Amino acid sequence: MIRWLIVIFFALLLISAFTPWFKKLGFGKLPGDLRFTLFGREFFLPLTTTIILSLVASGVSKLI
Repeated sequence: MIRWLIVIFFALLLISAFTPWFKKLGFGKLPGDLRFTLFGREFFLPLTTTIILSLVASGVSKLI
């Protein structure tokens, strides 16, 4: 179980490191990415971006 926690930690670390780069490519601004304000806080649900990135990850895993 500790291995999975380490893998999840590093995955989140990589995602947070590459977030500015993804924004430059237009991810997070796609149709289907929801951004709304509720009780003075801004929430962001990147549905389309998540689907595209999971398809890319799936394609890469099939190649390996």
